[in-house]
Amino acid sequence: MWLFLILVAVPIIEIGLFIQVGGFIGLWPTLGIVVLTALIGTMLMRVQGLATLEKLKTTVNTGGNPGEPMAHGAFILVAGLLLLTPGFFTDATGLLLLVPPVRALVIKALASRARMQFYASAANTRSAPADNGVIDGEFEVLDDETPGNSDWTKRP
Repeated sequence: MWLFLILVAVPIIEIGLFIQVGGFIGLWPTLGIVVLTALIGTMLMRVQGLATLEKLKTTVNTGGNPGEPMAHGAFILVAGLLLLTPGFFTDATGLLLLVPPVRALVIKALASRARMQFYASAANTRSAPADNGVIDGEFEVLDDETPGNSDWTKRP
């Protein structure tokens, strides 16, 4: 449901902003701003992406947890996609995600939410063991030639 709302709301917001800005400053300056933000965003994404890749390499080489640099790299990628999408709202969101403190806050909020959902899910699965029809037991194979075996299997 959230994805549907985003896919409907974002284009409506972008169209409204294009109309407002285009009416205020004109068509060509509006298009120029969109192209300029895409170019600047692409350059920022490249610089920050390479820096994050170096941090990831350093973290892995020192035996640290690569989760944080990977999360930052993923959000830099999302920021780049938003900046390449024409529009003022997506450009503003992409530029915000390129600011490291903002990105850190978003990662922290999402990690906290994911942790809470994980604990809730784990609590629900621990409540009762699943009955999957498996019966646990032990067995031993006896040969017919083993001394002491009864002849109950040999019927006349």
